[in-house]
Amino acid sequence: MPSSLLESSLSVLRLAPKLVQALQTELGIYSLEDLLMYAPFRYNDRTKVTFYAQIQNTTTPVQLVATLEHIAYSGEGTKKRLEAQFRDPSGVFQVLFFKGHQYIYKQLSIGTRYVLWGRPSLFMHTYNFVHPELEPLAEGRSPNLALEPVYEVTEKLKRQYVHSRRMMQIQGTCLRFLAGRIEEILPQYILDKYHLPSRADAFLRLHFPRQMSDADNARLRFKYEEWFCLQLEQAEFLVRDTQVRGIVCSRVGELFNSFYKEHLAFSLTEAQKRVLRDIHADMKSGRQMNRLLQGDVGSGKTLVALFSLLLAVDNGLQGCLMAPTEILATQHYRSICRMLGDMPVRVELLTGSTTQKERRPIHEGLRDGAVNILIGTHALIEDEVVFHNLGLVIVDEQHRFGVAQRAKLWGKNPEILPHILVMSATPIPRTLALTVYAGLDISVIDELPVGRKPIETRILHENQREQLYNFLRQEMAQGHQVYVVYPLVNESEALDLKSVTEGYERMGEVFPAPQYRVGMLHGQMPAAEKEEVMRAFASGAVNLLVATTVIEVGVDVPNATVIVIEDAQRFGLTQLHQLRGRVGRGAEKSYCFLMTKYDIQGTTRQRLQIMEKTNDGFKIAEADLQLRGPGELGGLMQSGKEGGAFSFASALEDTDIIQAMRTEVRELYRVNPMLEGKEYEPLCAFMARRGKKTNPIIVKIG
Repeated sequence: MPSSLLESSLSVLRLAPKLVQALQTELGIYSLEDLLMYAPFRYNDRTKVTFYAQIQNTTTPVQLVATLEHIAYSGEGTKKRLEAQFRDPSGVFQVLFFKGHQYIYKQLSIGTRYVLWGRPSLFMHTYNFVHPELEPLAEGRSPNLALEPVYEVTEKLKRQYVHSRRMMQIQGTCLRFLAGRIEEILPQYILDKYHLPSRADAFLRLHFPRQMSDADNARLRFKYEEWFCLQLEQAEFLVRDTQVRGIVCSRVGELFNSFYKEHLAFSLTEAQKRVLRDIHADMKSGRQMNRLLQGDVGSGKTLVALFSLLLAVDNGLQGCLMAPTEILATQHYRSICRMLGDMPVRVELLTGSTTQKERRPIHEGLRDGAVNILIGTHALIEDEVVFHNLGLVIVDEQHRFGVAQRAKLWGKNPEILPHILVMSATPIPRTLALTVYAGLDISVIDELPVGRKPIETRILHENQREQLYNFLRQEMAQGHQVYVVYPLVNESEALDLKSVTEGYERMGEVFPAPQYRVGMLHGQMPAAEKEEVMRAFASGAVNLLVATTVIEVGVDVPNATVIVIEDAQRFGLTQLHQLRGRVGRGAEKSYCFLMTKYDIQGTTRQRLQIMEKTNDGFKIAEADLQLRGPGELGGLMQSGKEGGAFSFASALEDTDIIQAMRTEVRELYRVNPMLEGKEYEPLCAFMARRGKKTNPIIVKIG
């Protein structure tokens, strides 16, 4: 039994079972709430009737009322068409039908008045209409003058005679069924403060607006609703302001200072210094730090992470860094060990590959405090991993971990929750970051280390391949190394393997041994073999590596100066940028070549041209957002469409609303963190329903 009437199945509207099933499979509409949230994508302005003689210099759809005077077939074979002659008070005009002749002929009746809606088409100085909508109008009746909602429907639904007009009828049936029974979920003070209509009124305005401002106000209301609820889903962070105290780490001690003065090979950028000041301010504030650290490829996030870990160790605490893959965890471990050198800091690595024999001393060292820093994968959250005094948790690529995983790690210190630093290697526009990481404070490293040269990026086509190979020969003759990357096809691992294998064989023919040493790397190789190949490339034993996107988080190879990305049009902008970041890590000028088999056009070409124009990851992310939409927004939204949990919200347009709702939810949690009281019951019920659909980050309500 549904807890809310809006959860009810479409069958309560007495729709045909086949129609119910079609709406479920084709549009994902299962409940009355799903139905009402399925908004029109535009409105036909049918608020007035136009006379035929008034049509001048326009292709905008118009509405006429006219009588059918004559109908006949014309032409033969493929040129056969149905011609109908209509008359309204101002003149006579033609209507043409090129498809569905037989059905249309049976439906039309000479002498009957029709309401006609269509786009005028100018032919031989005369306006006519091709395949307009026609609806018979009984004698003495007037047309219904209103804005008409237009809904997206699939071809399969159309074959079942479910067109936009039928969707409008279903929405009307639903609203009549629910009349007076749609609960408000937003607090009344939110509605009053932002001048928003009630939820019931908004649904009515959305589907049956009297004027366009009605529909605009309805959409605005639902934007506020969706952003407000997303902030609630981030409540695990929001409650910290009032409920979660933090370990005070005020001391900047010997380890931090020694590393800064004696072991740092180069100067910190101003951006890194600013971010470290933010982190230290949080850690000494007495409240739990919850901060997002954003930075572009090669901006020095790992170095900032190490400084933060040393702050914790200087204050008698342990720190840990959790990465989503063994490759990335191992890279962090080696990088941190290399930077620390002989400093008296014990760092350990714990992954799925760590043997039981190797684990034993690590576990003991964690329990007695001898291990200062632990780096690893999900192995860190295992029950046998017990810390002596965990003070700082750093999560790299946070979006790849589930709620339960993160919560288990943060609970490793039962006395007091550790400070949290979330790192994102993917630049996210600030608006989107506010959305995905609603409750986190945000720090951005928006500056690359001194000496980093921009990577030259070019789009190449198949007919330029020989020129490319000559260039690769020149680079390798200078002792430099090359990546050649093939795309992954999610649907077929076999195809992936075939693609990269064929590429490896071709590179072996173009760049034969012993002059050249070609290696291959892909996700289906055993871990030990992958490790060996990466080690060989890092050491220079392999000078051309053919790989899949597994190198996206591979080891840093400063000597690699060229990356060739095959079938580049199949990659998203963000992934192209991440892959490009595999080169340009040393002092030498580096290059990225985006290979396409043909001269691509449209948005695909735009995407690749953006890569040619800029190396700035944040600018690329902004462009990607513009071209594709937010995509998977913290797991709540589906790629290419602001769908999933969102029907109305736009991360591009709603900056002010995001900020306002973030503030409102923070204040709400300050005064009523558990949303107690009868007025919040509908909101809690809605959040529970929403949680089933969106797999939210966490919902701390009820």
